[in-house]
Amino acid sequence: MSEQETAVRTSAFATGRQKLLGHLASLMFALLIAGSFSIGDLAAPFIAPAALNGVRFVIATALVAAVALAIANKPIARPDAVWRYAILGALMATYFILMFVALQIAEPISTGAVFMLVPLMSAGFGWLFLRQTTPGIVWLSLLTAAAGAIWVIFQGDLDAILRLQIGKGEAIFFVGCAAHAAYASLVRKFNKGEPVLHFTLYTLVASTLWIGAVGARDIVVTDWTALPAIVWLAVAYLAVFTTAGTFFLIQFASLRLPASKVLSYTYFTPAFVILIEGSIGHGWVGPSILAGALVTAAAMLVMAFAPDQ
Repeated sequence: MSEQETAVRTSAFATGRQKLLGHLASLMFALLIAGSFSIGDLAAPFIAPAALNGVRFVIATALVAAVALAIANKPIARPDAVWRYAILGALMATYFILMFVALQIAEPISTGAVFMLVPLMSAGFGWLFLRQTTPGIVWLSLLTAAAGAIWVIFQGDLDAILRLQIGKGEAIFFVGCAAHAAYASLVRKFNKGEPVLHFTLYTLVASTLWIGAVGARDIVVTDWTALPAIVWLAVAYLAVFTTAGTFFLIQFASLRLPASKVLSYTYFTPAFVILIEGSIGHGWVGPSILAGALVTAAAMLVMAFAPDQ
C-alpha cells in the first residue's frame, strides 16, 4: 500500500451505507457491553477476575479463529508487523486488568463516572495519532451526552455527583480508560488493509497472551469443575459477545468513523443497563433518571448527524 493510499485510509471516513453500518456497529457495541454488567454481576462472587478474563479471551480467540478459518478455507497467514497487534493487545489488556484492580478499591459508581471520559479522550487521541479534528457541535454533543450519562449513573442524585472524590482506584481506572481510548485511534492507524476479521483475531491473540501472563496464577488455582452454571453462562456471554463481538464491532466502526464518534456510543451503556435490568425484573428507574437517558440519546442523535472531520 502506497503512502498516499495509507493517508487516505487513516483520514477519510465512510459515507452512505458504510457510515450507517459504522454507527450501528458502535450502538451494538454499547448494547453488548451493557449486557455484561448484569450477567457479570451474577458471576463475580464465584470466580477471580483474572481467571474470568483469561478464559473468556481464550474462548473468544478460538471462536474468531474458527470463523476466520472457515471463511478463508485455508490456513491464516502469519500477520505482518506483529508489533502492531502487541501494542493493541497491551492496550486492551491494560484496560481490562486495571478495571478490575480499580473495582477492588473504588466504588462501581465512581469508576462508571470515570469511564464517561473515554469518548472525550478518544477525540484527543484521534488528533494525536491521526490528526482528526472534532467539530464544535460534536464536542458539545459529547459533553451533553456525558452529563446525561453521569446523571443516570448517579441515579439523579446531584449531591452524590458533587461529593464524587478522585481516589487511588479512580486514578488507576483513568489510566485503563486512556488505554481504551487510544485503542480506537490506533486500530485505524495500524490497519494496512487486512480484513477486519483477521485484524480482530490477531489483536485477540495478543490480548489473550498479555492477560494470560498477568492472570496465570488465578487461572491455575481456579477449580474449574466446581464453578456453578451461572459462571459458565457469564463466560459464554463475555467470550462470544463482549470479547469477540465487541472487538470486531469496534474495529469495524473505527475504520469508518472518527474515534470520538465510535466510543461516544458508550454513553448509551447506562441507559441500556436500565432497559436490561427492568426487562429481567430488577425494577425500573424513576422519571428523573429516565430524563437523563433521553438527554444522552438526543445529544447522540445530534452527534451522529454532525460532519466527520
